[in-house]
Order: sequence, then C-alpha cells, then structure tokens
Amino acid sequence: MSKPSLARGTRDFGPEIMAKRTYILDTIKHVFKKFGFLSLETPAVENLSVLMGKYGEEGDKLLFKILNSGDFAKKLKQEDFDNGAPAMLSKVAEKGLRYDLTVPFARFVAMNRHDLAMPFKRFQVQPVWRADRPQRGRYREFYQCDADVVGTDSLLCEAEIILMLNEAFQKLKLPDFAIKVNNRKILTGISEVIGKPGKEADLCVAIDKLDKIGKEGVAVELETKGFEKKHIELLYKLFDSNALPTNATLKARDSVDEDTQKMKDSGMPEEDAVIMEELFKDRLKNLEYNAQVLGSLKEFLKESKIGLKGIAELEEIFEMVKDFGLDNSRVEVDFTLARGLSYYTGAIFEVQAIGVKMGSISGGGRYDDLTGTFGVSGLSGVGISFGVDRIYDVLDELALFPEDATESTKVLLTNFDEVSQRACLPILKKLRDADIAAELYPTSAKMKKQFDYANKKGIAYVLAIGSEEIKSGKYSLKDMASGEQKSLGINEIIDILHV
Repeated sequence: MSKPSLARGTRDFGPEIMAKRTYILDTIKHVFKKFGFLSLETPAVENLSVLMGKYGEEGDKLLFKILNSGDFAKKLKQEDFDNGAPAMLSKVAEKGLRYDLTVPFARFVAMNRHDLAMPFKRFQVQPVWRADRPQRGRYREFYQCDADVVGTDSLLCEAEIILMLNEAFQKLKLPDFAIKVNNRKILTGISEVIGKPGKEADLCVAIDKLDKIGKEGVAVELETKGFEKKHIELLYKLFDSNALPTNATLKARDSVDEDTQKMKDSGMPEEDAVIMEELFKDRLKNLEYNAQVLGSLKEFLKESKIGLKGIAELEEIFEMVKDFGLDNSRVEVDFTLARGLSYYTGAIFEVQAIGVKMGSISGGGRYDDLTGTFGVSGLSGVGISFGVDRIYDVLDELALFPEDATESTKVLLTNFDEVSQRACLPILKKLRDADIAAELYPTSAKMKKQFDYANKKGIAYVLAIGSEEIKSGKYSLKDMASGEQKSLGINEIIDILHV
C-alpha cells in the first residue's frame, strides 16, 4: 500500500486556512463588484494553440502540457524522436493547463466581443499552473485574482484602479502600504534620452532590479546588454536628481495650512487636531515627493515626446484621483518601477506592504493590444492582479485576520440521548432560520467529549439541552472563551448570538 503524498509544488488548505483565504477573497470581490466588475471563469484546460507563444520561450517551457487521450504516441516516428521534444509536442499534446488568467481572458474577449458590453469590466479568481521549480513562495498551482477593463483607453480606468487598490487594502485593515505608480512611456523616454532608443525592454529589466542589486548591479547588467558607460552615467543623473518644490507643492502646503486652521476654528479637541495635522503633513510630504519626481522627470525628458506624454498621463490620473476625494499619502510615483511583462504600454501599478519583508502584493498596468494575437486588434485595456498568497502571509504575520474569520459554527447543541436529540431539532431550525450557524452533535456522548469537539473546531458557544432544560424551556448557554454560563429562553439566546 502506497503512502499518500502531495505532488511537488502543490498544497492542501485546511479549514482554518481556507476560512482566512475566503475572508481575503470575499473582501476583494466585494470591492470589484462595487466598482462594476462582473465575475468570469474560464476552463482550466486550454488548447496549446491559445497558450503557446504568449509568455516567451521560458514561459512556454513552464506550461503543463496534457498528453492526448488514448494512444498518444501513435503518430510518432523515429525522426520525431531525433528532432527532440519541441517537434514531438504537436503530435502528442493538443491541450495544456492555463498559465495565467490574462491569455484565457483575451481568448474569451476575442471569441465573444460582439456580445459583450464594451468597455468590458471583469474579475476572475481561479487557480493557474506553472511547471516551475518549487521553492518557498513559489508553487506549481496557485490562485490569481485579476480585474481588467478592456475596450477603452480612458485614464479614468487607471484612476479607479488606484481607488480599488486603496479600498481593498484598507478593508483588509492593512495599516501601511504604498501604491507605486509609473508609466511605461516614461521608461521609453528615458531610454531615448540616454541614447539607447529601442532598448527600453533591457533597460526595464535592469531597472526593475534596482532595489535588489543596487545601482552598481544595474550598471553591470546594462553593460552586458550593450549599454556603454556614457549611457549609464546619464541614467545615474536621473537617479540622483533632486528637484525643488513645484507650484503644485506650494499649493498643497497652502491647502494644509488652511485645513489646519479650520480644525482649530471648529473647536476640535487638541489631541485630535494634532493627529489630523500629522496626517496632513504626511499627505503634504507625499505630494511634495511626487511633484519633485515629476519635476525631475520633466526636466530630464524635455527632449522626449513619448516620455513627456507618460508624465502627462500620470498627472491626469492623479488629478482624477484627487477629484474622487482620495487625497492621502499612499500613492507614490516611482520611475524605477518597471514590471517585467512586456505587454504593458502605459501606467504601471505595484502595491507594497510597508514594514514586512515581502515583494509586491499587487501589480498591473495598461496594455494596448490584449487580443491582437487572436486576430482582433485595437482593444486597449488596463488590469490589476492581487497576490492572494502574499496577502495571506502579510496579514498572518501582522495578526490582522479578524477573530471571526475562521468561525464556522457559532453554537453547538449538545446531544445526551434520543429524547434530547428530538428536542434539539426544532431549536436547531429556529437558530438557522435566524441566520445563526448552528449544529447538533450527531450522537449521544459525554459532555466532555462534546466540549472537546467545540474547542477543537473553534465553536464560540455550546447550548446544553437536557431533560431539565426541556421541561423549563430555559437552556444553558456556555461561552467557551470566558466559561460564563447562563440559563435563557430561545429568543434571548438568539439575541446574544446575533451580536
């Protein structure tokens, strides 16, 4: 008899973990729906003709291919073996497991575009599979949680993504996070200005590693890609630039002074005024930083038409975000942000949890031609993906999961004998009709065994219903956390359990 085991790179999620994951996903889904996104699911299995060639050569190697059913090798000849795996693949496998949610989404839009209300706003939460080498934080099966708007190039969509990110992480009670924003056009402009036009892809890959390998490491990597010392020195001027406050910053400072004065005039308690003033200062600090970065970029990219267009797009997005009423210090311009996916053409987003050693917990951006590879060109879109596993680790490390996140059953009804069991059934129905999660222990057993079951399952209350309780109509409700026990009528019990 073989010992049960898991396939490498996969995981089981027990009830407690599933409850916490459900809390995360339900919170994010609520925000998606609030912003008008519709739910979509696509098959786990896609034709390889849909998947191949969309992720680059390395991505193609990581696709899980599914052998054709039946005699999958019947079409093979000796020359196929001699030519190697790539030549053999089309004869033995026609399908594969999806690698991400973006390509299946593009395929869905291409096939159904005439039936969809454009722009089409969809969210999708499903597992994906990659034949990667398993290691900490990297699995062969994992969930993606995506939201995209396709069929419009309006920057309003970018502004709303910032709002969604802000609201989702606030609802998850994450105390400190940064929404980093850049624009791929700015990176293209930088490559032009330093004298390497058309090399923005190599530039982006190197810059994306700045926080990991530092400026010296970026220089070494760029040199291997054909960048000369003069190009790198120009790039370093941008890294080291430090712009003076702009008119926008001065206006922001005036706004803070006015808001602070209004608080004092309103008679707000001193301690509250101090807290609010610090928040205003925090907001001002970030506005100053963003203005300085954009000011530096404008000066550096003054000869680059596309670079200036990227700056103008960011400024328009920030203005809309401000008009929406989101005027806090979480949104940061980061011109070193260069997410590796080559299809981003406009705004780029990334969210980082502050104070936790973790990579980005969300990311995305604008792409110009989602469905072009399927023969439908001209469909621009913008999307965001939430890293569910990383968000879980952050909330777990910071102990941010609410106490009731893992709660399933609220109250357990005891079972002492057949008479007790029959008396419990109508009470159980009343509790469930009142929308209270309740269960009856399935067999008669000693009280200790039933209490042990409740504790192991994390059930908050136990309702003891014995012969005396049945006669009196008063039932013994025990709070398992405090040990407090009360004798109450069913309506009183329902009131307590609803709290």
